[in-house]
Amino acid sequence: MLEEREAAARLRVEGLREEVARLAGVLEAAEIELDRRVIAREELVEALAASAAESTAVTECEAEREPAPSPVPGSTVPPRRDGLPVTVLTPDYQRILGVVEEARTAGREPLKAREIALELGLESIPAKVEGVRSKARRLAERGWLVQEASGAFSAPRWPVPVPDAGPSAWSSTTGSSLRS
Repeated sequence: MLEEREAAARLRVEGLREEVARLAGVLEAAEIELDRRVIAREELVEALAASAAESTAVTECEAEREPAPSPVPGSTVPPRRDGLPVTVLTPDYQRILGVVEEARTAGREPLKAREIALELGLESIPAKVEGVRSKARRLAERGWLVQEASGAFSAPRWPVPVPDAGPSAWSSTTGSSLRS
């Protein structure tokens, strides 16, 4: 009787292992599809921006000092370079940078996407956490954040330039659109 129960339990464990392996494959395929769609959207936005820039060419005398572009919801994250202010990023990205920077100054970094989401006041549900993770990855790919081998995110070791910024300037300058 015990051998029958052991055999049944062994079959159940094997079946569950197969199901986990199948689900891992499905998850990987879904993540790849999500990444492809994000990249496609970013490429489209860049192409449209380049097309618009070409059609509305500015004379060189007007463009002596090119101001930093203002953020547009859904716009791409520009690569970080010296002198580029955080204000070129949309409020959502600014808030993520602010949370990670505050964690660094408090000695609590690196932060996982879930921790960042909670700091932003978001629910700890997969959709919200994945949205934060996607934005944080994009910031890391462009040099605004550092993505650790563990998948957590930390602030770079150089100061992030924010106009008129004190430690509390992040919350006052970044809005709350990420909460919706």
